[in-house]
Amino acid sequence: MRMGRRNRIAEDNSGVVVVKAIDGVSFKLESGDRLGLIGHNGAGKSTLLRVMAGIYPPTSGMVEVKGRSVPLLDIALGMDDQSTGRQNIRLRGLLLGMNEVEIRTKTDEIADFTELGDYLDLPLRTYSSGMRVRLAFAISTAVDADILLLDEVLGVGDAAFQEKANRRLRDFHNRAEIVVLAIHSSETIRKTCNKALWMERGKVRMFGEVGDVLDSYDQTMNASLGGAVDVLSR
Repeated sequence: MRMGRRNRIAEDNSGVVVVKAIDGVSFKLESGDRLGLIGHNGAGKSTLLRVMAGIYPPTSGMVEVKGRSVPLLDIALGMDDQSTGRQNIRLRGLLLGMNEVEIRTKTDEIADFTELGDYLDLPLRTYSSGMRVRLAFAISTAVDADILLLDEVLGVGDAAFQEKANRRLRDFHNRAEIVVLAIHSSETIRKTCNKALWMERGKVRMFGEVGDVLDSYDQTMNASLGGAVDVLSR
């Protein structure tokens, strides 16, 4: 760990190991913005989303959020194995900031989307992993969000249901005033975002229009992968 003093891992005065996940990150988003977060694994993208969601308080600086922020970072958070699917709609809905009236209004729509039928009246512990994800995804995307925070693309069920889920996710994007998306697909970011933030070792490498940032990022990544290839035939 002591070798880490040259990077983001160090010790404080009490000997506790400290990892500075993000450092000096500053930007502002307006209504209508769709921001794509790019960078290597460990660059700080997920940590930044958690700070924006209020899960991690910043140790310095500040985060100002106006509107209802809905994080789709762990879509199954707060769900209870011993409760039924319908009971979990209420539990997860309350955790996402929905009130009782909103939950009652949207329960039937959520139930229809999951295609789980009578399983919704059974405990969650009887569900397969795919059924759990379907239910969690349907609840999370039923919220009316001003700001949507999304970490990676969600895989939900078979190919037919996946297309249905993608349509719902696009509609969810369109309803939100601001979307912040962390994903490794440059193609998806180009299609859905108007701005991009390139993170490297917890710092902002570049922030701006999505085309400019992704062009620079892709050039850098391609250069780092450059080299010679020898093909031997026998």
